[in-house]
Amino acid sequence: MLSSLTRLQRYYLYYTGVFALFVLLLALLERNGMPPRWVGYAFLVFTVTMYATIGVFSRTTDVSEYYVAGRRIPAFFNGMATGADWMSAASFMGLAGTLYLQGFQGLAYVIGWTGGFVLVALLLAPYLRRFGQYTIPDFLCARYGGNTIRLIAVFAAILASFVYVVAQIYGVGVITSRFVSLQFEVGVFVGLAGILVCSFLGGMRAVTWTQVAQYLILIVAYITPVAILSYNVTGVPVPQMVYGQVLEQVTKLEHQLFDAPSELEVRELYRERADLYAQKIMQLPHSLTQERERLSIQINELKSSDVQMREIVALERQRRELPQDPEQARERWEKEMFLAVDRSKPPIHHAEPFPGSSVEERDAQRINFLALIFCLTIGTAALPHVLMRYYTTPTVAQARQSVFWSLLFITILYVTAPAYAVFAKFEVLSNLAGIPIAKLPGWVAAWTKVGLVSIEDINGDGILQFAELALNPDVIVLATPEIAGMPYVVSGLVAAGALAAALSTADGLLLTITSALSHDVYYRVFRPQSSTQFRLVIAKSLLLVVAVFAATVAAQKPGTILSMVAWAFSIAGSAFFPALVLGIFWVRATRAGAIAGMLVGLLLTLYYILRLEFGGYSWLGFDGGRLDPWFHLQSTSAGVFGIAAGFATNIAVSLLTRPSPQAAAFLERIRRPGNQVEGP
Repeated sequence: MLSSLTRLQRYYLYYTGVFALFVLLLALLERNGMPPRWVGYAFLVFTVTMYATIGVFSRTTDVSEYYVAGRRIPAFFNGMATGADWMSAASFMGLAGTLYLQGFQGLAYVIGWTGGFVLVALLLAPYLRRFGQYTIPDFLCARYGGNTIRLIAVFAAILASFVYVVAQIYGVGVITSRFVSLQFEVGVFVGLAGILVCSFLGGMRAVTWTQVAQYLILIVAYITPVAILSYNVTGVPVPQMVYGQVLEQVTKLEHQLFDAPSELEVRELYRERADLYAQKIMQLPHSLTQERERLSIQINELKSSDVQMREIVALERQRRELPQDPEQARERWEKEMFLAVDRSKPPIHHAEPFPGSSVEERDAQRINFLALIFCLTIGTAALPHVLMRYYTTPTVAQARQSVFWSLLFITILYVTAPAYAVFAKFEVLSNLAGIPIAKLPGWVAAWTKVGLVSIEDINGDGILQFAELALNPDVIVLATPEIAGMPYVVSGLVAAGALAAALSTADGLLLTITSALSHDVYYRVFRPQSSTQFRLVIAKSLLLVVAVFAATVAAQKPGTILSMVAWAFSIAGSAFFPALVLGIFWVRATRAGAIAGMLVGLLLTLYYILRLEFGGYSWLGFDGGRLDPWFHLQSTSAGVFGIAAGFATNIAVSLLTRPSPQAAAFLERIRRPGNQVEGP
């Protein structure tokens, strides 16, 4: 049987076997007393060492190998590498968590992401491969002409990729801080080292073969715990087939639990807290002074009484942590008020499509659901780091085939994510809600230290109500083995898979950013006469700089993984999709139209995200307060406005300007079957 496999297939089969033996060895060592922390270290060191070894053996000084892997990647392996490149920390960690929290509405991510690959196969991949070259800005420059559009495309590619890569490095920090007990900020830079060893020496060639290895680990790690959980709950180790039965049990538990008197009491207390914060905000600055005086009086009373010192220390810490001025108080108390409002709302029933207390609220959820699908579908078809993968196949036919393989490998994870969410919620509702807080399992305290789990006994009864438990969506997949009481080696395996997902995507994104800077800006615009060796030196130097900067931003915890990724999709879709699609299928599309469409779409999307999420542009001296959502759309769907505006502007300006005489000849070349234009 082995003799019928290709050399590459045999290598990766041996690699998978070695990894399986390593996991079994760790399981035996854990059973014989190996501490959990050492299990985490073993997974981290072993997997990163394997990736580094592949990266070292794939080192190259050839420009074509560095940027497009020599255009020699077979469709099957390119599909697997694309799957790893695509299945980022957002897919691995955030998708199941979002489905856990949002239920039906979280399916927008599954539908949008998979649908995008259909657009890639039909509209973009074959034409990009016939074109050849190295980057998306290369294509836009060749189609429309001039360096202006190249520079705009470079800016958009860097911005979308940077937001995306920050989310991946943030995910690495979460993983390392929990499973190897590193401080979050330290874990971010440890993960950064793992990213660089995969991509620094060999560029796209090293990244591709490393991503194939990472896909094998991440898919095994993703499926294993939910398969074990499925077997324990239903007796069938195929969760994709039986999670519907468990969903029925989850629905029954939700109806029993969510309307219980204790749950209603807790939600009412959170509503009262929200009202209290609202009053404080309305009475600023007087309320801030009152709060400081109240704490001072309490501290003085306690000091004169016979109480334990820790109570006095706790109140003194509260007084020290009070906002320094009314503006800071408003910002902090608004955040606390919104959190209390969210926790006062009735929980979402997992199987209910668009829950809400009014028709307007349900309509808003429906609009957001459809808008998010639209943005993710278009964004998938416009992400530069995904589109670059179709430059690496030997032929146009294999570019099409690799899209099929990509979708197949990605679907394996996406049909498992809904099952993950259902089984995780079943475990939480069955075994966590309603138990004494003093008897909570150890994983709750461990994840609380990381900051992704929050427990608050707001009604003081010593029992954990469901509304008193706050789980960050990024924790669901990583914590599921611990929630279900599995051996810690399974948790380590999941962490290794999540790390592989984050590293694989981060590698591709960093390579996209550095390729845009070194190839499209330095070589194409400023130094066309530079040698190939010096171009690679520039690319590798920029890789280090961008990676360190991205890790620094990620260490600030700017948002949840899935929200940052959704912003990146909106940015990419609004900047690239109209220019690419019209450039391929409409000969009348002009350079002026493409430039105007890209700028309008990109700037409108950025305006909406910044105003809605961050309230303004204080760094530019302008702060107009938070924007009221347009048509009730959240910032994750900002691309709806940018994509529509980009198409409309591109078409309108193109009709008013003269098309390039070279456009028809260019389109004839990339549309002609069997024709392909190789890069330099």
